[in-house]
Amino acid sequence: MTSMTPEASVTPPPPAPSGTETDGGLKAVLWYYLRGSRRDLRWKLEGITERQLRLPMTPTGTNLLGVLKHVASVEAGYFTDCFGRPSGIAMPWFDDGAEPNADMYATAEETVQDILDLADRCAAASDAAIADLDLDDVATVPWWAQPRVTLGRLMVHMVEEYGRHLGHVDVVRELLDGQAGLNPVAPNLPTADDGADAAWWQGYTERLRRIAEAAQG
Repeated sequence: MTSMTPEASVTPPPPAPSGTETDGGLKAVLWYYLRGSRRDLRWKLEGITERQLRLPMTPTGTNLLGVLKHVASVEAGYFTDCFGRPSGIAMPWFDDGAEPNADMYATAEETVQDILDLADRCAAASDAAIADLDLDDVATVPWWAQPRVTLGRLMVHMVEEYGRHLGHVDVVRELLDGQAGLNPVAPNLPTADDGADAAWWQGYTERLRRIAEAAQG
């Protein structure tokens, strides 16, 4: 089977900003992690088939393409609509009367490229808004208990939102084809000294299994 998406670039990301005013302050730090989360999520969708991208892998239907559709849509909503600057991106899955979880999967009529393009448009709209706004600028999120919140609050929320869903995607992708790791240039996983990584991981997981089974007894 052929993959539906290109292989990830191995170009290392730029270093994180310091958080001081000399390189953009806290806003630059939050934006760096937001952009990095987008990049890592897209990497997790590369190099596998359309079936694998759409396949529900948990009892609640978690699937890779749906996670991208959801998180991109949510991000654009927070950074555009909530600041009174609509993106103009059609998202019927959020309309009144839409079916539950309509943002968590791609319909048969929506292609993989449709969802990738959606994510690109949402990121561009979000970045345009973030560039124009200050961390203290106030948005209104009608469905939150405290609806008036700052850009800074929303940026923290979206970094957390991506982090939560990246954890889902990490597990789903590993179950699909064994790919694991933080990102292409920094997997952040131990490797065997002799290069026999598969054997090392097999022994490691078997040892954990024995510990768990002994605990049951």
